[in-house]
Amino acid sequence: MPRTLIVEADGGSRGNPGPAGYGAVVLDPETGEALAEAAEFIGTATNNVAEYKGLVAGLRAAHALDPEARVQVRMDSKLVVEQMSGRWQIKHPDMKPLAAEARSVFPPDQVAYEWIPRSRNKHADRLANEAMDAGKQGRQWEPRDSRAALATEPARSAAARAADEAAEAAEATEATAGPQVGWGAPDLGVPATFVLLRHGETALTPEKRFSGSGGGDPELSAAGRRQAEATATALAARGTIQAVVSSPLRRCQETARAVADRLGLEVRVEEGLRETDFGSWEGLTFAEVRERFPEDLDAWLASSKAAPTGGGESFATVARRVAVARDKLLARYAGKTVLLVTHVTPIKTLVRLALGAPPESLFRMELSTASLSAVAYYADGNASLRLLNETSHLR
Repeated sequence: MPRTLIVEADGGSRGNPGPAGYGAVVLDPETGEALAEAAEFIGTATNNVAEYKGLVAGLRAAHALDPEARVQVRMDSKLVVEQMSGRWQIKHPDMKPLAAEARSVFPPDQVAYEWIPRSRNKHADRLANEAMDAGKQGRQWEPRDSRAALATEPARSAAARAADEAAEAAEATEATAGPQVGWGAPDLGVPATFVLLRHGETALTPEKRFSGSGGGDPELSAAGRRQAEATATALAARGTIQAVVSSPLRRCQETARAVADRLGLEVRVEEGLRETDFGSWEGLTFAEVRERFPEDLDAWLASSKAAPTGGGESFATVARRVAVARDKLLARYAGKTVLLVTHVTPIKTLVRLALGAPPESLFRMELSTASLSAVAYYADGNASLRLLNETSHLR
């Protein structure tokens, strides 16, 4: 499985346009270690051009480390994130070639974009300011120890930050004027809402056996088919679902088809929504795993980075996969209400990520078969949990 790298990038201009520079850092997602840094003074430019150049530099640094990696880009520029995610049009002539250059570094399906607040982008912001300081002194930026640099980071004035943000907002308005794809800037627009449906019951469900994507691929039981039909009836009555996406596993596709047929929709399959691969634990009860693999089970319960015996997936690995699928679907279904038919771990993971909850929260949620949950995603990167484990439609 390809590794994941995190790229954080930023750019700034003291004048907008004015003396400008960018900074980017490549991080290990497991340890947070900085694997590579890049920064450069680029002369006179706008904030947005500097931010795009920071993105390109960060992607190139990640590509140099591992061209097969999956990359999670984090930036505090909503303009760059929304444009690179395909939700906003790019109209400014200075940014079009930079966006094209950024897209050329990795295949598009290897890169996902996430907006983060400025307070969480301090490393890249500090590098960009170092580059601008170096340019002011007529020299090139040189890397220094990250921890020492953070301790002595020069603070920009509130007025300077406010000016940067106002200029970015103004340029965003210009860049997205006229018809655009996805959310609008002024009021964040209509959120994308994921209605999360756990598949119906299978023969393994009542026995509480591990049933992931690494063992058999069980079909729905008679009870599971009844649950799927009841869910389809309820969702048809609500009339809000605009698309149906399913895990590739049979129990999800059967559940999804029951709903989609009632709604007159097609089922689209998303590989990233499949259940955890439980390795050698597939088909076993918790008690049987405890008896056969006690040490491995203890490690799995204690850490999201521990994988089930026999080459299974850790929860950390599943979280990265689910996050990539989430971002892909958000880009495809901006502003729409979409039914995702999937499994316990992906649903809990989407809820956990929306809440910013720690990995151990996965063990503190209950998800019944054919239950409904819902998360709304807004253009500013925030998410809102609206429903969890609703089963009234089954009664």
